[in-house]
Amino acid sequence: MDEKGKLRNPFSGLNVRRPAQEGSRDVGDVHAVPFVLEAKDVTRPTVPTWIRQAEAEAVNAGFPYGVVIHKLRRANVARGRVHFGIRTWTRVRLVLGLSAREFHDRYRFTFSVRGLDTGRWYATTDVERFAVLLADVRAVTNFL
Repeated sequence: MDEKGKLRNPFSGLNVRRPAQEGSRDVGDVHAVPFVLEAKDVTRPTVPTWIRQAEAEAVNAGFPYGVVIHKLRRANVARGRVHFGIRTWTRVRLVLGLSAREFHDRYRFTFSVRGLDTGRWYATTDVERFAVLLADVRAVTNFL
């Protein structure tokens, strides 16, 4: 988009878009190359389950990363949270060439550790920081 919010190229694959649903081979709610976003707006979060869903949908869509964007009830969308599975968090960090501390600090991640099963662990940032991360990933992977 340009500074006035007009699309520079409406056919660009880099535009954030909502794909048509694919039924049993769902491809996620929103595509923001290279991420598939699984959007949630519920009162009782089940983040590890959502992350598994987002990661499966990213595979279905042919995208490298699946994350969850969770709108908080009675809050502006900008206050939403973006959840990464630990494996996805690590893969994105390595693409950016950042240490765990640098990645954590730059994007203000918090971590949830649920028991000994690392499949239930996840990292969370806010929508604003995710937008910065998205731009950074696109820049270093030559998506732009």
